[in-house]
Amino acid sequence: IPAQRRHDFRITDRTLGVGSKAEKYAGNVAAIRTLQRVEQENRLATPEEQETLSRYVGWGGLADCFDEKHSRYAELKALLTEEEYAAARASSLTAFYTPPVLIDAIYQALAQMGLESGNLLEPACGVGNFMGMLPDSMRDCKVYGVELDSISGRIARQLYQNSRIAVTGYEKAEIPDSFFDAAVGNVPFGNIKVVDRRYDKHHWLIHDYFLGKTLDKIRPGGVIAFITSKGTMDKESPAVRKYLAQRADLIGAIRLPNTAFKASAGTDVTSDILFLQKRDRIVDIEPDWVHLDTDENGIRMNSYFVRHPEMVLGEMVMESTQYGMDSVCRPHEGDDLATL
Repeated sequence: IPAQRRHDFRITDRTLGVGSKAEKYAGNVAAIRTLQRVEQENRLATPEEQETLSRYVGWGGLADCFDEKHSRYAELKALLTEEEYAAARASSLTAFYTPPVLIDAIYQALAQMGLESGNLLEPACGVGNFMGMLPDSMRDCKVYGVELDSISGRIARQLYQNSRIAVTGYEKAEIPDSFFDAAVGNVPFGNIKVVDRRYDKHHWLIHDYFLGKTLDKIRPGGVIAFITSKGTMDKESPAVRKYLAQRADLIGAIRLPNTAFKASAGTDVTSDILFLQKRDRIVDIEPDWVHLDTDENGIRMNSYFVRHPEMVLGEMVMESTQYGMDSVCRPHEGDDLATL
C-alpha cells in the first residue's frame, strides 16, 4: 500500500485510557471487533476505525474478566482465539497503559536534548501510544516498535501505518545493534525473566533486561528514556546499575508518585523515568548512582534520589506491600503531575 494512502493516528485526547472497568472492557471489545473486520477484509483501517482502535487499553487491571464467574467471560472467550485469550489473560498482570502526561514529559525532555530526526525505537510498544503522541518537531523520526502481544501489536500496525512494528517478543526481534538514535517507552515490570542467550548470564528481571538490551540497540551518544520499576534504581544489588553505568551516563532520573498509573491502570506502583546516554565504549566506573544511600528519614534508596530530592515527585515512606515492608513514593496532597 503506497505511503500516500497510509494514515497515522494522532492522539489528541489527553484522557485516553481513563474510565471505569466497564468502559475499558467495552472499548477493548469494540477495538478487537474492528481489528478482526479490517483484517478479514485485508485492508488498512480508516481514520474512523482508528478512533475505535485507539481506545484499546489492554487488560492490565481487568483480570477479573477472565474469571469463569464473570458476566463477560463467555463473550471474551468467544471473541479471541485460544492463543490470544491466553496472552490477554497473562498480560492482565504486566500490561499497564502509559498516561499521556508521562509521554508528553519524556518527549519534552528529548526535544530539549535536540532530538528532531533519526531512528526511534519503542520496545514493548503496546498499541503505540508513544507513536501517537510524537510531537510535530519530531515528525522526521522513523519509528520502530516491538510488541509481544498479538492483538496490541496488530492494532499498533493499523494505527501507525507508516511505522515498522514487529509483533514478537523483544528477545526474538531482529534489530541491528547501534542503529537507533533514541529509545522511549514504558517497559514491562515484574519478577519475570526473559530467555535470551545473549544476556542470560546476567539473570536480569524483565525491566532490567529491556534496559540492558536496548543499550546495545542505540548508537553511541543516543539516549534511552524509559519508565521502569523503582527496583532498577533501588534494589540492594548494584550489579544491574554497574552494568548500565559502564555503558551509559545517567543524565537524570525522575521518581514518579505511586498514583501515576492509578487512573489509567488502576494500580499503585512506584516507578522511575530514567534518561541514559550511551557511551562510545565500556568504561570501568562506579558513579554514586550505582549505590544506595539513606535519606534523612532512614529510608534506603538510590543515592541519586537522596542527593536530588527535587527529582522525587512525592514523599518517600515505608508501607506494607505484598512483598513485605517497602519504600513507596506517596504524592503530596493537591499536586498536579503534569506541572511537576
